Parts: sequence; C-alpha cells; structure tokens
Amino acid sequence: MRPDRRSTRSRPLRSFLAAAFGVVLVCQLAVASHAAEAPRMKRAEAFLGIHFDFHAGDDCDRVGARTTPEMVQRVIDKVRPDYIQIDCKGHRGYSSYPTKVGNPAPGFVGDPLRVWRDVTRERGIALFMHYSGVWDYHAVSVHPEWAAVNANGKPNDKAASVFGPYVDVLMIPQLRELAGKYGVDGVWVDGDCWGTTPDYGEKAVREFCRQTGATSAPRKAGEPFWNEWMDFHREGFRRYLRHYADELKASHPDFQVISNWAFSDHMPERVSAGVAGLSGDFSPDDSVNSACFAGRCLEDQGVPWDLMSWSFSRKTRKQKPAVQLMQEAAVVLALGGGYQAYFKQDRDGAVRDPAEMDVMAQVARFCRDRQASCHRSVAVPQIALLYSTAGHYRESPRLFHWAGSNGVGVLRRALTQILQHQYGVQILSEHHLRGKMHQWPVIVVPGWTHLEPAFRDELAAYAKTGGRLLLIGPGPAQLFRAELEAKPNDSIVAIASVDEAFSSVLQRVFPAPLVEVRGARDVDVSPRMLNGKLSIHLVNTSGPHADAPDGGITAIEPAGPLTVSIRLNAPSQSITLQPEGKPLKVNWSEGRATVIVPQLELYSILTLDAKKTE
Repeated sequence: MRPDRRSTRSRPLRSFLAAAFGVVLVCQLAVASHAAEAPRMKRAEAFLGIHFDFHAGDDCDRVGARTTPEMVQRVIDKVRPDYIQIDCKGHRGYSSYPTKVGNPAPGFVGDPLRVWRDVTRERGIALFMHYSGVWDYHAVSVHPEWAAVNANGKPNDKAASVFGPYVDVLMIPQLRELAGKYGVDGVWVDGDCWGTTPDYGEKAVREFCRQTGATSAPRKAGEPFWNEWMDFHREGFRRYLRHYADELKASHPDFQVISNWAFSDHMPERVSAGVAGLSGDFSPDDSVNSACFAGRCLEDQGVPWDLMSWSFSRKTRKQKPAVQLMQEAAVVLALGGGYQAYFKQDRDGAVRDPAEMDVMAQVARFCRDRQASCHRSVAVPQIALLYSTAGHYRESPRLFHWAGSNGVGVLRRALTQILQHQYGVQILSEHHLRGKMHQWPVIVVPGWTHLEPAFRDELAAYAKTGGRLLLIGPGPAQLFRAELEAKPNDSIVAIASVDEAFSSVLQRVFPAPLVEVRGARDVDVSPRMLNGKLSIHLVNTSGPHADAPDGGITAIEPAGPLTVSIRLNAPSQSITLQPEGKPLKVNWSEGRATVIVPQLELYSILTLDAKKTE
C-alpha cells in the first residue's frame, strides 16, 4: 500500500507534540505538587522550635527502626512547633541517615531522614539538621591531615583545622546532599566556634608568619605575638564560616545556615557572615542565670535569634518539670527572642518517652500565650553593660568562649546585681556603642584591663557631655585614671568590686530609671518596645537554679504584690496585664503611672497605649 505522504511527514510532528505535552504535564504536576505543600516558616520568622539529637556512634546499627510517620506526627500534634531540628551528624562524626557523602552509622532500617522530611513537608514544619562542624572525631581519626595540630605537635583527636580541606571535602558536600537530595530547610552547626582550636600545623604557622613577620608560633600567653596568634585563628574561623555559608547560598539559595554560638557571648563581635539567625544552647544546670546573660549578648546583634534549653539536667539526666522549662523560656521571651528545647533521641534515632512531649506541649502553650506581646521586641536604653570585644579577646585563654576572662566574671556579677535591683540592662560591645553612646544614661565598664584607645576616649567624652560611667575594678580605674584625678563628680564613678555598696552606687548614678518595681527582689524587669508601643516585661527568677534538686524545680513561689511605676511624658489611658488581658487601675502622679500587679507567677507583660517615654 502506498503510504500517505502527509501522514508520514506529520509523524515526527505528532511525536514532538506528544513529548512536549508530556513535559508540560510533568511540569504542571510538579508545580501542583509544590504548590500543594504547606508553606514553611523561615527561621527569621520562627518563634518556637524543638531540637532532637543523639550523636550517633559505632553502636548505632538499627537507625530508623522505630522512626515512623506516626511518631513524627505525634511530635507535631503535641508541640505544634514552627521548626524541628534533628540529628544528622554529631561530634562522633557518624551520620544518622544513609549518607552517600559522609560517614554513615553502621546500620539503617529504611531512611529515617526521609520520614522526617516527608511528614514535616506535608505539615508545613521547617526541618533543620543538627550537624557537628569543626568537631568530628571520626573524620580526624581517618584523616589526621585534616586535624588541627596541638602545641605539642600531635593532631587534635577531636577538632578539624579551619585552614584544612575538611570543609570542602566533607562538610560542604554533605550539607549540599542534605539541601538537595532531602530538601531540608537548613542546618544548625554545632561544635563550631566553641570547638575551634589554634592550629600548629605547617600550613597555618607558615601563613601566620607571613602575615605578621613572626619567625615561629607562640606556645602560650605572654610570649611574643600571642595576641596576634589568637586573632589569626579567630579570623580563620570567620573565613571558614563565611566560606561554607556562601557556598551553600550559591548552590541552594533557600538553605539557611546557623552556627551554634557564633556572634554571641562566646564570640562577642559584629555579625560578619551570611547566617540566617543566631542561636545557642545555654547551660543545662544554672539555666536561668545563663539565659539572662546569653540572651542579652544576642538581642542587639541585628539578626533574628533564639536560645535553647536542655530539657533535662546534665547532672542527673532526668527530665526537667514543665514549670522549670517555662521559667527558662520566660527569660528568653522577655528579651524578644525565640525559644527551643532539646530532647534526646534513642540510639536508633527514635523520639524517647512520649511523656517528654507532654512536658514540651505545656511549655509550648506557655510560650504561644505570650508570643504576640514579646516576640521581636526591642530594649528601651537604660543601663549599658560593656562586654568589650577587645578586652575579652586580650584576656581569654580560648578562641571563642566567655569563660576564663576576668572582665566577663565581673560583668556577670554586675548583671546579677543590676537585675536584682530591677534596672533594665543591655549587654553591649564596642560595635553597638560607637557613635551612639548617648542613647544610654549609664554605661558600666566591668573589670576590663584593656580597651582600644579610640573607644576609651569616646567613653571619656561621653562622660564629659552628660553621660555617666560606672567603673568596676582596678583595670577600668587605671584606664580612666586621668579623668578620675580631675575634679571629682558623678559623671565617672569608680568602685573596687561588685559588693554590698553596689546598689547605693547604682542609685546615685541612675536615680530616675524608666521603671521602678517594689515588692520582690528576684524579678527581672525589661522595658521594651513592640510595634511602636511600650511594654514592661516581668520575669519571676526565684528558685535554686544553680543547685536544683534531683527531681528538678517543681514549683516557683509567686512574687508580689508588685508596685510598678513607669515614667511617661503623658498619662497612659490604659495598662493591661498580658497574657491575661486584664486591665489594671492606673494612678498618675508627677509624670509617673503606677499599677499594682497582685501576683507574678512566672512571666507577665504590662502593655501600654502610650507610644513615647521621656
């Protein structure tokens, strides 16, 4: 039979159209599937999270055996978090999912990470990975050439070098696997700044000598070039952090990077890397005091932030009661931050006792009740407590950590006293204060023996033009000796230590704070602004935080009644107690509005209709 020429010619066209239609259909289905996904909140917007990890090791040979969609659904249904963080690689270096890039745990039953991702995607919950960065015991044991070299010439058995190939050969490829293959929302890098150590390897030492002119690397504090040696490694960490954050952003623009304790109390400096937020897990034992300090070091960094409670005692390994976690959360929320709590996974990666999620559910409700009145609030300037970057880095025996610095020790004692006298206080470094000092009526300089000369001079000028400096200890007194030897006045006051006389000195240098509270000692007071309106945040911080009983803190004694007096430039029509939504009777006299808070259980907020303060 003679073929139809038209039919023959049209066959390629029909094939092309069919193929094109198929491509269009697949694309439409993909778009429809993507559109059907519940939207997930960015970390910058998030308020409440829950964290799981278990630092998988060579004992983990059935990871995923009990990780089911139902297990993940139960966590979400009970807690209703904005995001979940789960383990993917802990300090031991073993990955708790079947990675093709890193070092997987010995055995898996299915793919537990896929289960977490599928369920959280369906429910619109962001999923972040707990990933150990510099600290990777397995990587440096298999590749000792990746390790930082200790001062004795031996490879560090825990920490990789930030100058070595670890970040490019393992870390970035594995994070790309998580972002690409699994589509996770981001990473919370643990064991990063606080795990970084000086590297005496040949490459690092050679580069240090080239930059500084030194002929060798110093071995201990006091030797020539010691400060330069420490600063060299701090800058090395910054470059390493910027490098992996930028690389992930380039390949996966929506992938969000957070480095645990970066640009925090461990690293008190300006944010200089493309991170999606700041975060840290504060002390599991003396938690309230730790959060008071850590939160104030984060709140003014200009980046969304959160802090994490350990849900259990490090000493006893027992679950903390809900009221104890609520109090820890209250300290964070009252500073405008987000909150998350850390729960352990079993060795197969499953979520542990469901009763733990019941505890977290109670804490979550406590937080949500206050979210509208606290999240992303900003401090009203009152007392600035100087955390000197230059002074701390000069004193600290570690690259990045608050411990070991005399100035921080004095700062934390001063913070406790300031809070117990109900003053609003921010912890601020040089980059916060330069050019803006006069926003704060009082600046406290606690114990620092070194300040950069230009910054010292700016502080002295601040005192000469209306500001007040409170110096604590012989170090600051020596730095400002010339000013103190001049005609004495209250613009610069020096005291030897944080002692019994501290409160009277505070009252002398700051006689008329914005807020005055009478009726209890252990109440943290934070005057803050939110949506253009003033709010006063009251947190009951009583209790044995540093020495909690084995069973945890099961009850917090209510404080009150409290008399709260607020200086305003116009009478306030209403003051409401939140989250109760209870209007309080306002007495107005001599430029101050006064209310009575009958009882403060854990955390309440006074919201005012007034928009301005004197």
